[in-house]
Amino acid sequence: MRRFVLLLSCVVLVDTSLYSALTPLLPHYADRFDLSRTGAGLLLAGYGAGVLLAALPTGVWASRFGPRNSVLAGLLVIAFASVAFAFAENVWTLGVARVAQGVGSAATWAGALSWLAARVPAERRGQAIGTVMGAAVFGAIIGPVLGAVADFAGARATFTGLAGVVVVILLAATRYPDATAEPQRLRAALPAFREPRLLAGLWVTILPALLFGTFALIVSFRLHDAGWRSSAIAAVFLGAAALETVMNPLLGRLVDRRGHLVPIRAALVTSIGFALALAWVSTPAGLVPLAIVGALAFGAFYAPGLAMISQSAERAGLAQGIAFGVMNGAWAAGNVIGPAAAGAISQAGSDAAPWLACAGLCAVTLAGLRRRPARLAAGR
Repeated sequence: MRRFVLLLSCVVLVDTSLYSALTPLLPHYADRFDLSRTGAGLLLAGYGAGVLLAALPTGVWASRFGPRNSVLAGLLVIAFASVAFAFAENVWTLGVARVAQGVGSAATWAGALSWLAARVPAERRGQAIGTVMGAAVFGAIIGPVLGAVADFAGARATFTGLAGVVVVILLAATRYPDATAEPQRLRAALPAFREPRLLAGLWVTILPALLFGTFALIVSFRLHDAGWRSSAIAAVFLGAAALETVMNPLLGRLVDRRGHLVPIRAALVTSIGFALALAWVSTPAGLVPLAIVGALAFGAFYAPGLAMISQSAERAGLAQGIAFGVMNGAWAAGNVIGPAAAGAISQAGSDAAPWLACAGLCAVTLAGLRRRPARLAAGR
């Protein structure tokens, strides 16, 4: 079982490394292709747009044909998209490659999480999901480092090499047996989405995506405007992701023992505080430590949120593949809206405005949890 969880950890690690690799390179591509902040936000959101387009189809695919096949197909798409990204000569090719990476991501995440849910008992699922999410965050560590490497060594060598790593993981995945397929018609699945805990889990997936979309865009541009190189910006995201890597398995254990609501409430309270602080701090000396610790609060939603989705789907008779396919769509919606909206709001007003909006969303969510705690806490 440990080797299996390690395999799935590698799958999501390479995926998130590709997602975050663009962050330190974003100012570079904005200068190269003469992009405004809104345009840069749209480029950053391209990955999420690909996930959003493919979320439901890949979820159905994973439930009908088995999660392993979904993982293999997703890794293949990611490998080809990475090569296209490496050799992109204009912003349109870069954008299409970014969207294609998101399509592959939708397939790998729907397959990996439903594969894990099928093989790991419910009482240990929180810790397993926390371990996989820790690997995903470690991928977020590697991503900015890859971006910094690409800044020095060139995008072609860096992203082509990453495509080769993806192929190796794909070959390793073929050695593990697939889980039993759970074919389910979408019409039969719809009643499950009336379950309050499932809807809450989906929102808890959207919210950190909005927060991190704002975080990636605003922090990278503020530091760039202060004269920081891509490698220095990458170091900030490296420090933030390092803390999250350690935190997620511990959060998973807490979920198994105490349920979902305790860590979610804690994440909401701390996220409100850090969002408000980031709205008013402008100097790198204040921004960097706040960003590193604030990212820890933003990332604390994922382990309890995903465990809530998995267990709620199980109780409602919803195929895990479809549940995590919809989860991908929820995450992608946040990643499309977050950087695009943050870029537009920031360009029209100030960098503080997107952070104030994020704090408001967290406050409304916290109030909603306090009003309906019994329904959301049912069955843990």
